[in-house]
Amino acid sequence: MTTSTHLLRERRFLPLFVTQLLNAFNDNLFKNAMVLFVVYSVYNSEAEEAKFSAIASGLFILPFFILSALAGQLADMRDKAAIIRTVKFCEIMIMLCGAIGLVMASQRMMTGTVAIPLMLLALFAMGVHSTFFGPIKYAILPQHLHKGEVLAGTGLVEAGTYLAILTGTILAGWIPVEWAAVGVVVTAVIGYLVSRQVPPAPPQIAAQPIDHHLIRSSIRLIRDTMHHREVYFAILAISFFWTIGTVLFIQFPPLAKNVLLASKEVASMFLVIFSVGVAIGSVSINALLKGKVSARFAPVSVTMMGVFVGTFYLVCRLWDVSDVQDLMDIHDFIAMPLAIPLLLSLLAIAISGGMFVVPLYAFLTTKVDPAQAARTIAANNIINSGAMVIGALMAAGLSAAGVGIVDQVLLSAGMCAVSAWLGQLLIAAEREAAG
Repeated sequence: MTTSTHLLRERRFLPLFVTQLLNAFNDNLFKNAMVLFVVYSVYNSEAEEAKFSAIASGLFILPFFILSALAGQLADMRDKAAIIRTVKFCEIMIMLCGAIGLVMASQRMMTGTVAIPLMLLALFAMGVHSTFFGPIKYAILPQHLHKGEVLAGTGLVEAGTYLAILTGTILAGWIPVEWAAVGVVVTAVIGYLVSRQVPPAPPQIAAQPIDHHLIRSSIRLIRDTMHHREVYFAILAISFFWTIGTVLFIQFPPLAKNVLLASKEVASMFLVIFSVGVAIGSVSINALLKGKVSARFAPVSVTMMGVFVGTFYLVCRLWDVSDVQDLMDIHDFIAMPLAIPLLLSLLAIAISGGMFVVPLYAFLTTKVDPAQAARTIAANNIINSGAMVIGALMAAGLSAAGVGIVDQVLLSAGMCAVSAWLGQLLIAAEREAAG
């Protein structure tokens, strides 16, 4: 069965799906409320705004690089449902800290000395939270779903994730910061309650000692995972994809404000359109592949993504704000002559990106022993996060060097070419394995 709607009626999938949905919603409500407030209400410099956006993204990603090996070991050697409940309880504490920072910033109470550091600390802690939750949300699927349902379940998780990102991003751009502070705490509490309904997922291997040496365990995990050619190329391709996504997400708020002269509601709309597009792509690729895990559409998908990134760049270059006196709201922005081409190119970037990445995640859980699935996802997270941190540092470095935010978009287009090449190598490895 290639459709995934029937899974939403099953306890073996629905509580996990809702827990992940709430997790993605909360991450993005908090992060975007923080970034949009700081970009639009604290700083008044394109370079400073881009630098802050890059720092925020880097702090959220860094725990994936440091702690994924430990997270993968725990997920494979302990009950995954029990770990989910633990990390969701921790989320309540983290969001209380972040909410205090948001409220202080909104009241201009020690904004630079206490409020912003407190929000960044909470963001880093949410990165730690997601590091331990990340391997489980995919690795648990082969344990609870039938083999023919894994791709559908993966696509549904991805689609749900991006629809949650969509909702969180919309609210972050439209509601007052104080409401966002309340929202993240309430969502964390609901997420914990829902997580208690996830069915048990005991380890599928005998108990083994946990290696707590972060560097040694990370190196060993990557070495033990990357010898599988299909998984190797899938991880590399996913890493480049998320590097592209990171650079684009860093660019959106300062680009909207300083290049397009658009309000924070328009910046939020950009992130919303991107999330909707990835959700559409996630569902569409499952229909095209008819439930079969394959990378055969990967190169063309990411090539088209690169083309649309180039189109987005050209439209931004042609954007004329000579007659604009103040930041435009959504109504004024849509009335601009190039607004529709800009938004359509952004939507197309996201759809093609979603079609590219979803089958690759399915590779990570279906091409390895189920007992190794969580550690495979963890190895993927280490390499992904390393690539994303590099992308964030590159964006921050280019901004510090005076490279315009529009010109940085070309960096993403170039990365698409590398991803297409890696997708082609993955297809070759897939054919070799089939043979």
